[in-house]
Amino acid sequence: MDNLKQAVNPYLPSWEYVPDGEPYVFGDRVYVYGSHDFFQGDVYCMGDYVGWSAPVDNLGDWRYEGVIYRKDQDPRNGDLQGNLYAPDVTVGPDGRYYLYYVLSNCGVVSVAVCDKPAGSYEFYGYVHYPDGTLLGEGKGDEPQFDPGVITENGRTYLYTGFCAVGDKTRHGAMCTVLDSDMLTVLQAPVFVAPSSTTSEGTGFEGHEFFEAPSIRKKDGLYYFIYSSVKFHELCYATSTEPTKGFVYRGVMVSGGDLHIDTYKPAEKCAYYTANNHGSMVQIGSDWFIFYHRHTNGTNYSRQGCFEKLSFAEDGSVIQATMTSCCSLAPLRGEGEYPTYIACNLFTGEDMTYVPWSGWMDDRFPKITQLGGDGDENLGYIANMRNTATAGFKYFDCRGVKRISVRTKGYATGKLEIRTAWDGEVVGAAAIDYANVWRDTVAEVSIPDGVHALYFTFNGAGYLQFAAFNLMKD
Repeated sequence: MDNLKQAVNPYLPSWEYVPDGEPYVFGDRVYVYGSHDFFQGDVYCMGDYVGWSAPVDNLGDWRYEGVIYRKDQDPRNGDLQGNLYAPDVTVGPDGRYYLYYVLSNCGVVSVAVCDKPAGSYEFYGYVHYPDGTLLGEGKGDEPQFDPGVITENGRTYLYTGFCAVGDKTRHGAMCTVLDSDMLTVLQAPVFVAPSSTTSEGTGFEGHEFFEAPSIRKKDGLYYFIYSSVKFHELCYATSTEPTKGFVYRGVMVSGGDLHIDTYKPAEKCAYYTANNHGSMVQIGSDWFIFYHRHTNGTNYSRQGCFEKLSFAEDGSVIQATMTSCCSLAPLRGEGEYPTYIACNLFTGEDMTYVPWSGWMDDRFPKITQLGGDGDENLGYIANMRNTATAGFKYFDCRGVKRISVRTKGYATGKLEIRTAWDGEVVGAAAIDYANVWRDTVAEVSIPDGVHALYFTFNGAGYLQFAAFNLMKD
């Protein structure tokens, strides 16, 4: 049975690191445009842009489209010191696909173009004022960052900005209107969402704009999606107009499931977080939010995930819960699953953020892989110390009698199995020292139905956890 054909998070192969995902449906396929991290990278966005797409009716079958744009194609990047930060794509009035991005060392907006959504893209120009001055270099301009775009009636609305907490020189997210050539500024930037220093009395307090602006339209409302000053959450504001009137509405998803109280306390962090970036898309009759998670115990090896969204009648979003099954049908309750699809990862010591200093503290588990960047080795959970818990949601369990776990490492104790993070133990696998991967079977008592599965290590040493197998006999 090929479990990977089911839709799972992360939705790309475990050795691929494409964060900042901007999803779109073009024709009968979903295309995701994001930046490109490296496994064991030491800064953000070290790679060229790569493309991935999937059929709209099979979100578990993603296809690699290859490199769609190289960092050396930008004329301002001859020394390759600029990394390709988060991009976005829109279809111009001429039917071509325009890719907007900002280099890491340059506060102007670059544009590339292609006749096909999957690339490859060619450099097109820089967003500029009618007199030729580049947006971001004009008098009074704030630096450009993280472009998000939407095109309507021959005009493109460009949303940009980065506002560090407490920085009084940055005032919020900006919207600039571009002409039909996709480059020339028709209307100068206006602020559409406040920074932490300009938010008093706006309704954005506590969830002010930080970075990652994105824009979508649903049922006549513009949804401005962004990463807040809390970093881990994708918030949204709505307006009936693209350049003004945005009102803060709430959180779409949190990289640590903060604010979610359906299976844990609301402020318990269920996965180690840092920044976030993504957007929503309609696929068929359903809407989804794409976001990213952090792996390898650092900020710099991020992977894309998505969840199904639910809306209230007034257009507000019910915050999505992080899952292993993309909030779609529960995964089949039989067969083998790799542990890199864990949607929850934590210990008895609460911790929200991956340390900015680099490598995660050795007290905490992490999802990682063997080899270097580009090596097609399945990810696994490393460094599970006493009380470390990995959670997976959800499985349609029918007649599951035993669960086999694949582990190794200098560890002794037991791997306890639960259907809730703080629930009763339904089975336990004995753990002993192992130099190579070893399968250990645990008898379990799981009632028929849809369940989460949580695996908690209680013991000494550090455990590596690669896979588990749900067995009916």
